[in-house]
Amino acid sequence: MAKKKEEKEEKEEKKKKESIPQKFDLEDIPGVGPKLSDKLAEMGLTDPMAIAVSSPGELSSLLEIGEATAGKIINGARQMLEMGFTSADQVWKQRQAMAKITTGSQNLDELLGGGVETQAITEVYGGFGSGKTQIAFQLAVNVQLPEKRGGLDANCLFIDTENTFRPNRIIQLAEGAEMDKDKVLKNIFVARAYNSDHQMFLIEKATEMIEENNVKLIIVDSLTSHFRAEYMGRGQLAPRQQKLNKHLHALQRMADAHNLAVYVTNQVQANPAILFGDPTRPVGGHIVAHQTSYRVYLRKSRGEKRIAKIMDSPDLPPGECVFKVLPEGVRD
Repeated sequence: MAKKKEEKEEKEEKKKKESIPQKFDLEDIPGVGPKLSDKLAEMGLTDPMAIAVSSPGELSSLLEIGEATAGKIINGARQMLEMGFTSADQVWKQRQAMAKITTGSQNLDELLGGGVETQAITEVYGGFGSGKTQIAFQLAVNVQLPEKRGGLDANCLFIDTENTFRPNRIIQLAEGAEMDKDKVLKNIFVARAYNSDHQMFLIEKATEMIEENNVKLIIVDSLTSHFRAEYMGRGQLAPRQQKLNKHLHALQRMADAHNLAVYVTNQVQANPAILFGDPTRPVGGHIVAHQTSYRVYLRKSRGEKRIAKIMDSPDLPPGECVFKVLPEGVRD
């Protein structure tokens, strides 16, 4: 029985490796010579996939080249990576590289189809004290766990926009998971974003950090705080939504290019037109709703209990679950 189990695990590991796209050197891309290759490496764009999912305008400004030249480089990278039409079975093979990070609660993991998924943006919104940031802290710790325990044996980038990051809470969660607290703290790379432009800049320049530090999780807590504060009134709605859309697309490109998970928290507002039922609505409108892959609504219950509800998902059924936020972490 043990031998059969080992053979099955070996086959699954082989399939997983085969599903990961082949890697190429930058100089293999048509139009990229040694000089441009060095420049791309300096910018942190060492993966052809990161180039393939860039826009001509973005790449031309980074490399100080014409948009036509940038377009040729991007098309060359896309052809090498076979990013045109493909059969669904090939897409399925690529999806086998996807992994999930445990939240610490089996109920919440089951609601999310196994945990927080790589190659996707998971948005969690709810009122104050509903557990959004606590789940963020827990994921920052759990991503460092070995795969057998529901982690990815990797590190985390944490963008703090509301001054809510607390190392002492990370220490509590690390001790709750029986992990080395000093090592856990060293593997979480925190940046305080002081405005929306700074927030976007941190993501745009994160590629080098991701590759050098084995990052498999990006947390933004919260996504809309600065955008909401800086763009007030209907007159500022269009520029706010455009910037927010660009920011979310950059996060999705990171998730796709590096097979990492993106977890964002979102603020809420009350809809005064609703007289009966829950008037709570997430900030960000349709832009955030369309661009995030998984949308979860959290609300308080009695004591340590919290209720999570799937609001939108491409592949999960509607559902709810109850979990707890305890001193040792997120639990059932």
